[in-house]
Amino acid sequence: MKNIYDNSEFFAAYAEMGRSKGGLKAAGEWHQLQPLFPELQEKKVLDLGCGYGWHCKYAAQMGATEILGIDSSEKMIAKAVADNSDDKIKYEICSVEEYNYPENTYDVFVSNLVLHYIENLDNIYQKVYRTLKMGGCFLFNIEHPSFTAGVDEDWIYDENGKPKYWAIDNYYYTGERETNFLGQRVIKQHHTLTQILNPLIKCGFQIEAIEEATPPADLIDIPGMRDEMRRPMMLLVKAKKI
Repeated sequence: MKNIYDNSEFFAAYAEMGRSKGGLKAAGEWHQLQPLFPELQEKKVLDLGCGYGWHCKYAAQMGATEILGIDSSEKMIAKAVADNSDDKIKYEICSVEEYNYPENTYDVFVSNLVLHYIENLDNIYQKVYRTLKMGGCFLFNIEHPSFTAGVDEDWIYDENGKPKYWAIDNYYYTGERETNFLGQRVIKQHHTLTQILNPLIKCGFQIEAIEEATPPADLIDIPGMRDEMRRPMMLLVKAKKI
């Protein structure tokens, strides 16, 4: 199935988002995600669903010696190569599901806002565990189940068009969700909190941190950002292979 990010209209709309233009500092979760990164000096890093390559470039700047960014979108990889290249970084067009996951190879796995497109998280967790070296770190950011269970992933609005409340429905009916994002119908996967966290433990990971993303003070006055304090949108998880 063609990646939605290879749709020209969708990709053009995505390119206009603040986080696309401003990089990591413009991403509302970065002030919480950055402190969760482990020591990267002399480490090998794999970014699952690397997008523009922001996290790959950050890893290179922090001293990682070998970085691989994979993404199934040709347009994303082309943008990453154009804007965030480095001698230490290799970009590859490959889906998270289809990557071969060589055993005991990487020190750090990063995945930002990708896993809510994956149907079988357990399978990916097992592959990541196999490919990480002992003591390695798996750091990911996934859309919060309260967000993916939101009705149409949108607010219920009052008569003046202002957000009234966030409605959650069919929380325990997991799986495919079709939603509108950047003017296109997008297919995501809804997972409960139990389905996101428990399989990590079963694989052998030790969960070291869980955070629900909140807007940073310097972005709070951006239109719509204060409403992000009314419900969680992202779930940040740091796990260690033991």
